[in-house]
Amino acid sequence: MKVTRIAVWSLDLPLARPYSLSGGRLHVERLDSTVVRLDTDEGLVGWGEGCPWGSTYLPAFARGVRAGIEELAPTVLGLDPRRTAVVHRAMDVALPGHPYVKAPLDMACWDVAAKAAGVPLCDLLGGRTDGRVRLHSSIPTGTPAQMLAEIDLARAQGYTSHSAKIGADVEADIDRMRVIDAQMGPGEQLTFDCNRAWLPAEAIAALQATRDLTRLIEQPCQTVDQHLQVRRRVSQPLALDESLHSYGDMLRIVETGACEAVGLKLGRVGGLTVAAGIRDVCLEAGIQLNIEDTGGTALSATAAVHLAQATPEPFRRATWLCFDQLTTNPIDGGVTNTAGWATAPDVPGIGADPRIDALGDPVATYTSDDR
Repeated sequence: MKVTRIAVWSLDLPLARPYSLSGGRLHVERLDSTVVRLDTDEGLVGWGEGCPWGSTYLPAFARGVRAGIEELAPTVLGLDPRRTAVVHRAMDVALPGHPYVKAPLDMACWDVAAKAAGVPLCDLLGGRTDGRVRLHSSIPTGTPAQMLAEIDLARAQGYTSHSAKIGADVEADIDRMRVIDAQMGPGEQLTFDCNRAWLPAEAIAALQATRDLTRLIEQPCQTVDQHLQVRRRVSQPLALDESLHSYGDMLRIVETGACEAVGLKLGRVGGLTVAAGIRDVCLEAGIQLNIEDTGGTALSATAAVHLAQATPEPFRRATWLCFDQLTTNPIDGGVTNTAGWATAPDVPGIGADPRIDALGDPVATYTSDDR
């Protein structure tokens, strides 16, 4: 089997409501997503998606995805998409770095591989585990009253796990944390996500002042080195998210005992091939995971749920469905939010197919004849 054609689309995805995180430092109102389709000489088709959270969140931007695919297309064309690790290594040789560019192509290869095997994607990623995948809401930065109102909206959709975005300033964050924590009901899970907003001194001050709350604190500082300064001074469980880009980052996290959980985002690490390997390191090290993507439609969210579904229950913490916050979701099939939980589809492949009529014309097409 060989890849014979790569088609690329750009999708404009408005958010239902503007979204701020990191104390308002990062503000997003719409997303620009890239969808790719791989065609093969045996008639199988694979779909993938790459959607950075705007251009200010990480060193990744939407037009960079499409420019990178143009660079990688001659390498991927002619390869067997079922050999996912081989394809990924070939992309790394052709374009070192830029993992977010490779993620949609990698996802599409896995879609083909699972369809060729006649199994749901999760069965190729370690095997479907029992139970459902817990979902978490994503609560934007605001006043305590505004954030509690957002949590109530999420509760109405069935969510019992919440990721509350903080990081404005120490005194305001201490107040947010105490007010929100006090309103959590039995069985509700809460994470305070700083998205790199604090300096180490600010993080230490805020967390020492709230050490009785014992909620998971996610990515308090910009770098792993800054995070480790905080790790030595506080008792709360910590998570790293934006600092996890590669196998090397994961190995350092394990070596230093930096955290008890990680945010594993498919697009940021380069796709399912790398994400599954990082997941396996976490299983060995006893580190829990939030498994999700940086943004996008039900296509990328469903791929993330498949990886979560193939991760043992004690390790999978929660997963985020970005498309719950969009005004459009041009996907047939895929996962749904069922009272705060999701289950990976049981059809071959990812089980989420973009609607061609909603995509419009491709912005680029590459074929074997172009090589």
